[in-house]
Amino acid sequence: MTMTDPIADLLTRIRNAHLVKHNRLDLPASKVKLEICRILKEQGYIEDYAPIEDDPVKRSMRVYLKYNDEGEPAIRTLRRVSRPGRRVYRGADELKPVLNGIGIGIVSTSTGLLTDSDARQGRVGGEILCEIW
Repeated sequence: MTMTDPIADLLTRIRNAHLVKHNRLDLPASKVKLEICRILKEQGYIEDYAPIEDDPVKRSMRVYLKYNDEGEPAIRTLRRVSRPGRRVYRGADELKPVLNGIGIGIVSTSTGLLTDSDARQGRVGGEILCEIW
């Protein structure tokens, strides 16, 4: 069965794993998902991520989730912005900070996936994939 929206699937799996307090989760891997996880790690929303090399035919990845000392997840909200049925594109001037800079937006640009602040700084626009805070 083909997946219609793999990015929404990634966000939902992370959200569900946080709800039941899992330390890690395994999911199908792709280049876009690995790049999203790279940004989440750089911004401090997850501990780590790694591709799993068990089966060369079926690519998988493992994401290690991050919690604070009280056991609350580092990610409060994950929101998919651009969907297959409704794409959302913004120019560099139209990219607004998520929650006045508290959260991040992940933007697919011509130079790859960037945070909203990096896209504004580099003066590139693109498709807003998701917002995280």
